[in-house]
Amino acid sequence: MSDVTGGTPGRRRGRPPRTESAGTRDRILSAAREEFSERGYEKTSVRGIAKAAGVDSALVHHYFGTKEQVFEAAIEVAFAPALDAPAAIEEGPLDGAGERLTRFVLGVWENPTTRAPLLAIVRSAVNNETAAAVFRRLIASQLLRHISARLDLPDAELRAELAAAQLVGCAMLRYVIKVEPLASVDVESIIARVAPVVQGHLTGP
Repeated sequence: MSDVTGGTPGRRRGRPPRTESAGTRDRILSAAREEFSERGYEKTSVRGIAKAAGVDSALVHHYFGTKEQVFEAAIEVAFAPALDAPAAIEEGPLDGAGERLTRFVLGVWENPTTRAPLLAIVRSAVNNETAAAVFRRLIASQLLRHISARLDLPDAELRAELAAAQLVGCAMLRYVIKVEPLASVDVESIIARVAPVVQGHLTGP
């Protein structure tokens, strides 16, 4: 017999009903990105994500599992724009790949819409080893591997990592740490100086 005083029959905690909105998972991911951005990995909890999403914490576990898995799913969505970077290498001659890759990566950071979630990822990765491990796994499997595959050179993997290190370092100083004058200089000036270095990593001797 259902509890008439409660208004609706009870259901098992954490198990979404058949009428659960298809947007529930996305709402949890959105809440997770905001929580990780504001609090960092260590101070974010599954309970806090659930509260921000307006769901039971067991529902977060149902969709994603552990906090680490929630973080991985959240940053994969947030990092998605940057995952198109390898395609920039194929858009023209290999001797211009450095400029195209540099322009693409800095373009993602320059866009406020894509920059905000990237900042959340980087800050969490810098401050927590678990978050850093998730970030490294994503970078290695979905970015560096695809860049090196497009180079077709014996040491392609090392070249891809050095090029990425150049761009990540530049992004860290400009957008995260905000070191002047790098933080304020026109992005075209940065591209003009950094692109040849990236090109050297990709195709130089």
